[in-house]
Amino acid sequence: MTDPITIGVDGSGRSLRALLWAAHDAKLRQCPLRIVHVLPQLHSYATTGEGRAWEASNWDEGVTTEATAVVREAHPDLDVISALPTGNPAAVLLAEAERAHTIVLGAKGMGGFGSLFLGSVALQVVGHAACPVVIVNHLTTGHGRVVVGADGSPHSMAALAYAFEEAALRGAQVQAVHAWSHPGPHAYVSAAQDAMAKEHLQALQGWLAPLREAHPQVEVVEQVPDEPPVVALARASDRADLLVVGSRGTGGFHGLALGSVSHHLLQFSQCPLAVIRPRE
Repeated sequence: MTDPITIGVDGSGRSLRALLWAAHDAKLRQCPLRIVHVLPQLHSYATTGEGRAWEASNWDEGVTTEATAVVREAHPDLDVISALPTGNPAAVLLAEAERAHTIVLGAKGMGGFGSLFLGSVALQVVGHAACPVVIVNHLTTGHGRVVVGADGSPHSMAALAYAFEEAALRGAQVQAVHAWSHPGPHAYVSAAQDAMAKEHLQALQGWLAPLREAHPQVEVVEQVPDEPPVVALARASDRADLLVVGSRGTGGFHGLALGSVSHHLLQFSQCPLAVIRPRE
C-alpha cells in the first residue's frame, strides 16, 4: 500500500486549512489520506477498550467525522482513513511519520498539539519526523510557484528533490533560492562581490543540474540574493504556493534537530512550509 499523507486535526479553522492542503496533495500523489486526531492519555485506563471508549467522546469522534466528510465532498474518489489514537501527541505523530509519506499540521489550533505550534510538540515533530512535515499557516493557491532554499547540504538536497517533485505534480515553477551574505558594506557593488555572486550561482546550478535532468518539464528560476536566508525565503514565500527547506543547513551544529533558518521560517513563512530531512 502506498504511504499515506497523514494530517493531524483538532477541529479548529487552521486545522481545516491544513486538511484541505493535505487532501489536495494526496489527490495529486494518488495516495491515501490518513486523518488523525490525538486523544491525550489522561487516565491510567485510557488504553483499555473501556477507557478509549470513554475518552473518545462524541466531540472527538465528531472531529474526524467532520474532517472525513469535508474531504469526501471535495475529493469523492480519495481513499480516506481516520484514527483516534491515545497518547503523547509528539510520540503519536512521530510514530505516524514512520509509515507516512508526509505529516501535515496546522500552524495553531484550539487544543491538542496544534496549539503548541511553536512549543515542544510541533518542534519535535518537525525536527525528528522520518518523513517530510508540512506546516500550514496561510493557505495560498494560484501562484504556480514552489520556492526552495538551497545551500548544498544533504538536508538542502533532500529539500530540492521534494520541491521538484511537488512542482511536477502541480505543474508549477521551482524558484531555487541560494541566499548568501557579502562580508563588506552593501552601499556599492564591487568586482569582488560580483565574482562571489557568480560563484554562488554556479554552485546553485550544479545542485540543480540532476534534478533538472530528472524533471525536464519543470521551469526553474535561480536566485542568489545577497541577504540572510530567512529574509530572502520569507519574502519569496509571499508569492508561492509552497516553501521548502531542509531541517538543517550548512550553518547548523551537529546534533541539532532543527536549524535556525527552518525554525524562524515556521513563524515568518507566508505560505505552507515543508521541512525536509534526508531519509535514513
